[in-house]
Amino acid sequence: MFETRSCSWCKAWNREVGGIYHKTPESRAAPLRRVDLDAPRPSDLAALPGIVYTPTFVLVEDGREVGRIQGYPGADHFWGLLGMLLEKGSASRATQNVERTNCHDC
Repeated sequence: MFETRSCSWCKAWNREVGGIYHKTPESRAAPLRRVDLDAPRPSDLAALPGIVYTPTFVLVEDGREVGRIQGYPGADHFWGLLGMLLEKGSASRATQNVERTNCHDC
């Protein structure tokens, strides 16, 4: 999550989602890492192009971008967009495979 202290949409995300995100299956597949857009970019994220708006949520796997959510469209839309990103990445498939393995009816 690229954010700034002055971002009102970041504050809304923190109020509506931030307090529970770490408790969700999505957080296990895509742990949240916060990056201050006004600070020097961490070297492992330096190659990500075009991040100018906050918040911007970028899903990265094996050092490459899978996709991003630019802005915060509200909690309902955020969860839906995040779900679509996770479906594009292998993290979701790995989580689904674990759940299927534990299913006695599958």
